[in-house]
Amino acid sequence: MRNAGLKFACKDVELVTATTNSAYTSELQKGGRITVPIAHHDGNYIADPELLAKLQGEDRVAFRYLDNPNGSVDNIAGVLSANRRVLGMMPHPERLNDPALGGNDGAKIFESLVASLSVPA
Repeated sequence: MRNAGLKFACKDVELVTATTNSAYTSELQKGGRITVPIAHHDGNYIADPELLAKLQGEDRVAFRYLDNPNGSVDNIAGVLSANRRVLGMMPHPERLNDPALGGNDGAKIFESLVASLSVPA
């Protein structure tokens, strides 16, 4: 959906980690904050009450906006697939993954992925 303000949004936003039960968030702290950029005009996540309850019940909301920049329902910034292998999110952690880019909070998501691959079977 289009952003609630119907304008292109490009800025850094704070996300709150909603779950650490995924390969993408395992190295983060539940309730902890990271800063990542957004750059979108169409970035308003929607879900009906039934889907929202299912996502919440299955602990599949990965990130929420601290200050919702686009009108996403329940401040959702990222959700996990049912098998937890896919993370869909609107913010762009890859754009803030090195101090030369202004910060490295985005790298924490990728560090979680690397750590999850390093776990012995």
